[in-house]
Amino acid sequence: MIIDPKLDLVFERTIDVRPSLVWIAWTQPEHLKRWFTPAPWKTVGCEIDLRPGGRFRTVMQSPEGEDHHNVGAYLEVVPESRLVWTNAVIDDFRPSAHSAEQGFRFTAHVLIEPAGTRTKYTAVVMHADPEARAKHEAMGFFDGWGAACDQLVAHMSSAGLGEPGASRT
Repeated sequence: MIIDPKLDLVFERTIDVRPSLVWIAWTQPEHLKRWFTPAPWKTVGCEIDLRPGGRFRTVMQSPEGEDHHNVGAYLEVVPESRLVWTNAVIDDFRPSAHSAEQGFRFTAHVLIEPAGTRTKYTAVVMHADPEARAKHEAMGFFDGWGAACDQLVAHMSSAGLGEPGASRT
């Protein structure tokens, strides 16, 4: 993957959760719903069909109770290592009827790499043009991904499945 700083946003952190548990957090709806959306927002719905062309759908709920539906498809699934999905296509790679009112199209890469007993956790979100990248950054990309990462660590730790704490590097 070639990162273009004019089009792509990159979030990276080393966290105190084993790679296998980060994978579980990303691939099991009952876990993803607990951490995916930065509080005070919530993830109230999630569908995961973990295969290339499989559906990845979330429903995020605002503090006011408004639901925001996000539908896309996985492009690449490498167990405990890499997830790639996009909202430009839906199930079985059918083109999305995504409209400008629904935001912007993107492709997201989540990379999970062992770092001793920890995980190097990287998210790269690719955009079609500099305007979409700027809009996503202005929406709070870095704060949002950081808060969600903290929530992932806290959830997996409280579930008794991981080690507590996150280290920012």
